[in-house]
Amino acid sequence: MEYQILVLDLDGTLTNSRKEITPETREALIEIQERGKKVVLASGRPTQGVMPLAQQLHLADYGSYILSFNGARITDCRSGEVIYSRYLPDDALKTVYDLASAFAPEGADLLTYSDTRIISGLKPNRYTMLESSINHMPVLQSRDFLADIPGKVNKFLGTGEPAVIARMKDVMADAFRSYLNIYCSDPFFLEIMPSRIDKAHSLLKLLGSIGLSAEQMICCGDGYNDITMIETAGLGVAMANAQPPVLDSADYITKSNDENGVLHVINKFMR
Repeated sequence: MEYQILVLDLDGTLTNSRKEITPETREALIEIQERGKKVVLASGRPTQGVMPLAQQLHLADYGSYILSFNGARITDCRSGEVIYSRYLPDDALKTVYDLASAFAPEGADLLTYSDTRIISGLKPNRYTMLESSINHMPVLQSRDFLADIPGKVNKFLGTGEPAVIARMKDVMADAFRSYLNIYCSDPFFLEIMPSRIDKAHSLLKLLGSIGLSAEQMICCGDGYNDITMIETAGLGVAMANAQPPVLDSADYITKSNDENGVLHVINKFMR
Protein backbone atom coordinates (compact mmCIF):
# COMPACT_ATOMS: atom_id res chain seq x y z
CA MET A 1 0.00 0.00 0.00
CA GLU A 2 1.26 3.46 -0.92
CA TYR A 3 0.17 5.73 1.89
CA GLN A 4 -1.10 9.15 0.80
CA ILE A 5 -2.08 10.89 4.02
CA LEU A 6 -0.33 11.13 7.38
CA VAL A 7 -2.40 12.08 10.42
CA LEU A 8 -0.56 13.24 13.52
CA ASP A 9 -1.65 13.90 17.04
CA LEU A 10 0.38 16.76 18.48
CA ASP A 11 1.23 16.57 22.17
CA GLY A 12 3.22 13.44 22.92
CA THR A 13 3.35 12.52 19.23
CA LEU A 14 4.51 15.18 16.78
CA THR A 15 6.05 17.41 19.44
CA ASN A 16 8.72 16.35 21.91
CA SER A 17 8.68 16.96 25.65
CA ARG A 18 9.51 20.62 25.02
CA LYS A 19 6.39 20.91 22.78
CA GLU A 20 8.65 21.38 19.75
CA ILE A 21 8.88 19.78 16.31
CA THR A 22 12.48 18.75 15.71
CA PRO A 23 14.13 20.20 12.59
CA GLU A 24 14.57 16.72 11.08
CA THR A 25 10.89 15.89 11.47
CA ARG A 26 9.83 19.28 10.14
CA GLU A 27 11.96 18.86 7.02
CA ALA A 28 10.60 15.35 6.39
CA LEU A 29 6.98 16.51 6.71
CA ILE A 30 7.56 19.34 4.25
CA GLU A 31 9.31 16.95 1.87
CA ILE A 32 6.43 14.44 1.75
CA GLN A 33 4.00 17.30 1.11
CA GLU A 34 6.19 18.44 -1.77
CA ARG A 35 5.69 14.94 -3.20
CA GLY A 36 1.91 15.31 -3.01
CA LYS A 37 1.19 13.62 0.31
CA LYS A 38 -1.24 15.27 2.71
CA VAL A 39 -0.58 15.94 6.38
CA VAL A 40 -3.33 16.35 8.96
CA LEU A 41 -2.67 17.76 12.43
CA ALA A 42 -5.33 16.07 14.55
CA SER A 43 -5.68 17.46 18.04
CA GLY A 44 -7.99 18.18 20.90
CA ARG A 45 -6.59 21.70 20.81
CA PRO A 46 -8.68 24.58 19.44
CA THR A 47 -7.81 25.59 15.90
CA GLN A 48 -5.85 28.64 17.08
CA GLY A 49 -3.73 26.38 19.26
CA VAL A 50 -2.78 24.20 16.26
CA MET A 51 -2.04 27.08 13.90
CA PRO A 52 1.57 27.81 14.94
CA LEU A 53 2.57 24.20 14.18
CA ALA A 54 0.62 24.25 10.91
CA GLN A 55 2.57 27.35 9.91
CA GLN A 56 5.91 25.70 10.75
CA LEU A 57 4.98 22.81 8.45
CA HIS A 58 3.66 25.06 5.65
CA LEU A 59 0.33 23.21 5.55
CA ALA A 60 -1.29 26.15 3.76
CA ASP A 61 1.23 25.94 0.92
CA TYR A 62 0.48 22.28 0.26
CA GLY A 63 -3.27 22.08 0.87
CA SER A 64 -3.06 20.04 4.08
CA TYR A 65 -5.50 20.13 7.00
CA ILE A 66 -6.12 20.86 10.67
CA LEU A 67 -8.51 18.63 12.60
CA SER A 68 -9.16 20.50 15.85
CA PHE A 69 -11.40 20.09 18.91
CA ASN A 70 -10.90 16.31 18.69
CA GLY A 71 -12.64 16.24 15.33
CA ALA A 72 -15.42 18.74 15.86
CA ARG A 73 -13.84 21.02 13.24
CA ILE A 74 -11.75 20.44 10.09
CA THR A 75 -10.03 23.35 8.38
CA ASP A 76 -8.52 23.46 4.90
CA CYS A 77 -5.26 25.28 5.56
CA ARG A 78 -4.87 26.56 1.99
CA SER A 79 -8.25 28.30 1.78
CA GLY A 80 -8.89 28.78 5.50
CA GLU A 81 -12.33 27.25 4.93
CA VAL A 82 -13.97 25.23 7.68
CA ILE A 83 -15.01 22.15 5.72
CA TYR A 84 -16.63 20.27 8.61
CA SER A 85 -17.93 21.43 11.98
CA ARG A 86 -20.13 19.96 14.68
CA TYR A 87 -21.39 21.78 17.77
CA LEU A 88 -22.65 20.97 21.23
CA PRO A 89 -26.46 21.20 21.29
CA ASP A 90 -27.66 24.46 22.81
CA ASP A 91 -30.04 22.69 25.18
CA ALA A 92 -27.14 20.81 26.82
CA LEU A 93 -24.92 23.78 27.67
CA LYS A 94 -26.56 24.85 30.93
CA THR A 95 -26.80 21.29 32.21
CA VAL A 96 -23.10 20.68 31.52
CA TYR A 97 -22.23 23.88 33.35
CA ASP A 98 -24.46 23.03 36.32
CA LEU A 99 -23.02 19.52 36.64
CA ALA A 100 -19.46 20.82 36.38
CA SER A 101 -20.17 23.52 38.97
CA ALA A 102 -20.89 20.82 41.56
CA PHE A 103 -17.18 19.90 41.34
CA ALA A 104 -15.94 23.49 41.70
CA PRO A 105 -15.36 23.10 45.49
CA GLU A 106 -12.92 20.31 44.58
CA GLY A 107 -11.00 22.58 42.23
CA ALA A 108 -12.54 21.58 38.89
CA ASP A 109 -12.87 24.06 36.05
CA LEU A 110 -14.91 24.10 32.82
CA LEU A 111 -13.45 25.67 29.70
CA THR A 112 -14.49 26.70 26.23
CA TYR A 113 -12.80 28.80 23.57
CA SER A 114 -13.12 31.98 21.57
CA ASP A 115 -10.89 32.56 18.54
CA THR A 116 -8.21 34.09 20.74
CA ARG A 117 -8.90 33.11 24.35
CA ILE A 118 -9.68 30.22 26.66
CA ILE A 119 -12.78 31.01 28.71
CA SER A 120 -12.78 29.65 32.26
CA GLY A 121 -16.27 29.08 33.63
CA LEU A 122 -15.44 28.24 37.24
CA LYS A 123 -11.95 28.98 38.58
CA PRO A 124 -8.67 28.38 36.74
CA ASN A 125 -6.59 25.53 38.15
CA ARG A 126 -3.13 24.29 37.19
CA TYR A 127 -4.58 22.18 34.39
CA THR A 128 -6.44 25.20 33.02
CA MET A 129 -3.10 26.97 32.93
CA LEU A 130 -1.51 23.94 31.26
CA GLU A 131 -4.13 24.16 28.51
CA SER A 132 -3.32 27.87 28.21
CA SER A 133 0.40 27.14 27.91
CA ILE A 134 -0.06 24.36 25.35
CA ASN A 135 -2.20 26.54 23.11
CA HIS A 136 -0.46 29.89 23.72
CA MET A 137 -3.86 31.41 24.50
CA PRO A 138 -4.65 33.58 27.54
CA VAL A 139 -7.35 32.61 30.03
CA LEU A 140 -10.38 34.80 30.61
CA GLN A 141 -12.08 34.02 33.92
CA SER A 142 -15.74 34.54 33.18
CA ARG A 143 -18.25 35.97 35.61
CA ASP A 144 -21.15 34.69 33.47
CA PHE A 145 -19.91 31.67 31.55
CA LEU A 146 -23.06 30.88 29.58
CA ALA A 147 -23.40 34.50 28.50
CA ASP A 148 -19.74 34.69 27.48
CA ILE A 149 -19.87 31.65 25.21
CA PRO A 150 -19.00 32.99 21.74
CA GLY A 151 -21.81 31.58 19.59
CA LYS A 152 -21.78 27.88 18.75
CA VAL A 153 -19.47 25.64 20.82
CA ASN A 154 -17.37 22.82 19.36
CA LYS A 155 -16.47 21.44 22.78
CA PHE A 156 -16.17 22.02 26.51
CA LEU A 157 -13.17 20.85 28.49
CA GLY A 158 -13.26 19.91 32.15
CA THR A 159 -9.98 20.31 34.02
CA GLY A 160 -8.98 19.11 37.46
CA GLU A 161 -7.20 16.50 39.51
CA PRO A 162 -7.56 13.03 37.98
CA ALA A 163 -9.72 11.62 40.78
CA VAL A 164 -12.12 14.56 40.48
CA ILE A 165 -12.21 14.33 36.68
CA ALA A 166 -12.95 10.60 36.88
CA ARG A 167 -16.04 11.29 39.01
CA MET A 168 -17.09 14.21 36.81
CA LYS A 169 -16.84 11.91 33.80
CA ASP A 170 -19.15 9.34 35.42
CA VAL A 171 -21.72 12.01 36.29
CA MET A 172 -21.64 13.59 32.82
CA ALA A 173 -21.77 10.24 31.03
CA ASP A 174 -24.75 9.13 33.11
CA ALA A 175 -26.58 12.41 32.50
CA PHE A 176 -26.06 12.58 28.74
CA ARG A 177 -25.52 8.96 27.68
CA SER A 178 -25.44 9.02 23.86
CA TYR A 179 -26.54 12.68 23.61
CA LEU A 180 -22.93 13.86 24.08
CA ASN A 181 -19.57 12.14 23.72
CA ILE A 182 -17.80 12.26 27.11
CA TYR A 183 -14.26 10.92 27.54
CA CYS A 184 -10.82 11.74 28.97
CA SER A 185 -7.98 12.70 26.66
CA ASP A 186 -5.70 12.81 29.70
CA PRO A 187 -6.55 11.91 33.29
CA PHE A 188 -6.87 15.65 34.05
CA PHE A 189 -8.77 16.66 30.87
CA LEU A 190 -12.42 15.72 30.31
CA GLU A 191 -13.56 16.16 26.70
CA ILE A 192 -17.24 17.08 26.37
CA MET A 193 -18.06 16.66 22.71
CA PRO A 194 -20.99 16.49 20.29
CA SER A 195 -22.48 13.03 19.95
CA ARG A 196 -20.45 10.48 17.94
CA ILE A 197 -17.65 12.97 17.27
CA ASP A 198 -14.09 11.76 17.59
CA LYS A 199 -10.97 11.89 15.44
CA ALA A 200 -11.88 8.78 13.43
CA HIS A 201 -15.38 9.98 12.55
CA SER A 202 -14.11 13.29 11.23
CA LEU A 203 -11.17 11.78 9.37
CA LEU A 204 -13.56 9.53 7.46
CA LYS A 205 -15.52 12.65 6.48
CA LEU A 206 -12.30 14.27 5.28
CA LEU A 207 -11.17 11.19 3.34
CA GLY A 208 -14.51 11.02 1.56
CA SER A 209 -14.26 14.66 0.53
CA ILE A 210 -10.76 14.30 -0.99
CA GLY A 211 -11.18 10.90 -2.61
CA LEU A 212 -8.91 8.82 -0.38
CA SER A 213 -9.59 5.68 1.61
CA ALA A 214 -8.76 4.73 5.18
CA GLU A 215 -6.36 2.12 3.79
CA GLN A 216 -4.24 4.96 2.36
CA MET A 217 -3.96 6.67 5.76
CA ILE A 218 -1.37 6.43 8.53
CA CYS A 219 -2.44 7.72 11.95
CA CYS A 220 0.04 8.32 14.77
CA GLY A 221 -0.91 9.00 18.39
CA ASP A 222 -0.21 8.43 22.06
CA GLY A 223 -3.40 9.27 23.97
CA TYR A 224 -6.81 7.79 24.67
CA ASN A 225 -8.46 10.14 22.18
CA ASP A 226 -6.20 8.73 19.42
CA ILE A 227 -7.40 5.13 19.70
CA THR A 228 -10.32 5.40 17.26
CA MET A 229 -8.22 6.93 14.50
CA ILE A 230 -5.41 4.41 15.06
CA GLU A 231 -7.91 1.57 14.76
CA THR A 232 -9.48 3.11 11.62
CA ALA A 233 -6.27 3.80 9.68
CA GLY A 234 -4.70 1.53 7.13
CA LEU A 235 -1.66 1.76 9.39
CA GLY A 236 -2.32 2.68 13.00
CA VAL A 237 0.83 3.76 14.84
CA ALA A 238 1.36 4.20 18.57
CA MET A 239 4.29 6.13 19.96
CA ALA A 240 6.55 4.20 22.32
CA ASN A 241 5.44 6.64 25.04
CA ALA A 242 1.74 5.95 24.43
CA GLN A 243 -0.77 4.87 27.05
CA PRO A 244 -1.07 1.04 27.28
CA PRO A 245 -4.51 0.83 25.59
CA VAL A 246 -3.11 2.86 22.67
CA LEU A 247 -0.19 0.48 22.33
CA ASP A 248 -2.65 -2.42 22.27
CA SER A 249 -4.72 -0.80 19.49
CA ALA A 250 -1.81 -0.15 17.11
CA ASP A 251 -0.54 -2.04 14.08
CA TYR A 252 2.94 -0.66 14.64
CA ILE A 253 4.81 0.90 17.58
CA THR A 254 7.34 3.57 16.64
CA LYS A 255 9.97 5.34 18.72
CA SER A 256 8.93 7.85 21.37
CA ASN A 257 8.14 11.50 20.73
CA ASP A 258 11.57 12.36 22.17
CA GLU A 259 13.27 9.98 19.72
CA ASN A 260 11.81 11.37 16.47
CA GLY A 261 9.15 8.66 16.35
CA VAL A 262 7.20 10.44 13.59
CA LEU A 263 10.34 10.76 11.48
CA HIS A 264 10.92 7.02 11.90
CA VAL A 265 7.39 6.36 10.52
CA ILE A 266 8.00 8.63 7.52
CA ASN A 267 11.32 6.96 6.73
CA LYS A 268 9.88 3.46 7.04
CA PHE A 269 6.49 3.85 5.36
CA MET A 270 6.40 7.02 3.22
CA ARG A 271 9.80 7.18 1.50
